[in-house]
Amino acid sequence: METASHIPTNVSPTHYRIAVVIPSYRVIPSVLEVIRRIGPEVEFVYCIDDCCPDGSGRYIEEHCRDPRVRVIKHEQNQGVGGATISGFKCALEDGADVVVKIDGDGQMDPALLLRMINPIVAGRADYCKGNRFFNVQSVQSMPPIRLLGNAVLSFVTKLSSGYWNIFDPTNGYVAIHARVISELPLDKIHRRYFFESDLLFRLNTITAVVEDVPMNAKYGAEQSNLHIRTIIGPFLFNHLLNSIKRVGYNHFLRNFSAASIELTLGISGLLFGFTFGTVRWWHSISTGQPVTAGTVMLAALPVIVGSQLVLSFLNYDVRNVPQIPLHKRLWN
Repeated sequence: METASHIPTNVSPTHYRIAVVIPSYRVIPSVLEVIRRIGPEVEFVYCIDDCCPDGSGRYIEEHCRDPRVRVIKHEQNQGVGGATISGFKCALEDGADVVVKIDGDGQMDPALLLRMINPIVAGRADYCKGNRFFNVQSVQSMPPIRLLGNAVLSFVTKLSSGYWNIFDPTNGYVAIHARVISELPLDKIHRRYFFESDLLFRLNTITAVVEDVPMNAKYGAEQSNLHIRTIIGPFLFNHLLNSIKRVGYNHFLRNFSAASIELTLGISGLLFGFTFGTVRWWHSISTGQPVTAGTVMLAALPVIVGSQLVLSFLNYDVRNVPQIPLHKRLWN
């Protein structure tokens, strides 16, 4: 775990009203300690009882004396995304400038909060998220199933979100500028475990700047509500859907460039090459007649050229990660 001594001193949150959102679902053993460790720089703390069967909201109200804390109760469970979005909306209503989400299970050190908001306060980013892969020692302490799952999902999320510069996309320790929240379609963002990934996709559609913040995570005896086998299918499907929507929005609807032509011709070439090659291969197997060299080239050449065109498009996409913070443009 990081300690307060590692927090950069160049952060000046004096003129920023900072809010913390804590989704509180089955976190009674740890949530009070998480609240206690939140520093005086924070003005608002929202604990979201997402219809918790353990009554976490009631427990916080009965045992927490921090005047900054406000408990919000959901009558129906909405998932971690729904709980976070409820906190975002309350923070906007109360006039917060920067909102930080910290889980209530004790895995995220509240002492890192200033480090998390530093890129936003410095005007470099609109949204910051933790990256547990930055430190080698942190990676070694990570449970193997989380390590494998995050590695795969990180690559898929790069494709679907367009943020090729980030890693560890499912990390829930995040900070966001309030002006950016107001530009997001909050009611369309996924409410459950796809929340962090879907939020990145939505941020890209409004050209927000995202930055990773190195951090360590603690894994203790807490039980995760996330079961890889039950969510991997929906995760991959949602990522595929977001990839198609993002490319359509950014490269055809909002802008049309040489990269758009490269992608169109590249996919067309790949489809033609694979389809034609498969048909001719099956015909050769069925009749016993070998295909000619010209037929092979007619199938292979579109695949080769198409692959190069798609790679060229990806290179363009990687180089066009948003660079100018949205909240600064909105201010101007």
